[in-house]
Amino acid sequence: MNRLLPTLALILVALFVLSLSFFTVDQRQYAVVFQFSEAVRVIKTPGFQFKVPLLQEVRYFDKRIQTIDENAPARIQTIEKMNVKADSFVKFQIVDVEKYYKAVGNDPRKAVERLRNTVNNMLRDEFGKRTVQDVISGKRDEVMDYVRKVADAEAASIGLRVIDVRIKRVELEDSTLSSVYERMQSERKAVASQQRAEGSAEAEQIKADADRQREVVLAAAYNKAQQMKGEGDAKAAAVYADAYGKSPEFYAFYKSLDAYKQSFAKKSDVLVVDPSADFFKYMKNPRAGGAGAK
Repeated sequence: MNRLLPTLALILVALFVLSLSFFTVDQRQYAVVFQFSEAVRVIKTPGFQFKVPLLQEVRYFDKRIQTIDENAPARIQTIEKMNVKADSFVKFQIVDVEKYYKAVGNDPRKAVERLRNTVNNMLRDEFGKRTVQDVISGKRDEVMDYVRKVADAEAASIGLRVIDVRIKRVELEDSTLSSVYERMQSERKAVASQQRAEGSAEAEQIKADADRQREVVLAAAYNKAQQMKGEGDAKAAAVYADAYGKSPEFYAFYKSLDAYKQSFAKKSDVLVVDPSADFFKYMKNPRAGGAGAK
């Protein structure tokens, strides 16, 4: 019995020391083995691992994608000297745990602060080159992509990879809002005036084209009418000539009747003529001139 107790104690000590020799690395973590406060081994694959008990210790670092979400929006000035409030976030990941540990040690807040400052400075620089319209909608994606690339190059020196930089919300300050509304109003008025002027000019051009086409149509119609009238007059003259050639006396009688018709077209017409004039020759005697002798 006296020998059994020391043996059991030795076994327990051995099991305790053995338990201190093994550790587990999760697939979501990196593990760094330290000996006398210096990193001697970096473990990137998950599973059971061995260390020297009492002499070595293990520290874990998260390999998952992490987020830096600003508590308060950053105040940024655009190229028009207008202030906006930009609320952004950064997605990053530890890719080189040795660099990361050398840069920040046991304080991951240093890496977060350094990355946050880099992104905020880049946003200020890029927004300072652009207008409010570009910041709000026009070129935001272009700015974010450029900021991400620069921040990623900066973060690589401390073992980080910047996956994404995004602005969740951009708000205009009250003083900026008034200026923006006034400028938008003036721009809309200018556009409306320009469109009205262009519409008036186009209307005048259309009217001028219509008037020109009207004159062309009227001229063509007048020419056609004159041509038809000339042809009609020519035919009438030919008919009259033919009638005169066949019976000069009948032609004279017909022309006299036409003259009577034109002279007494209205009841109010008054004609003062000598009764013995030739005008009344056929009115007095339809057979005058031998018309009835035949």
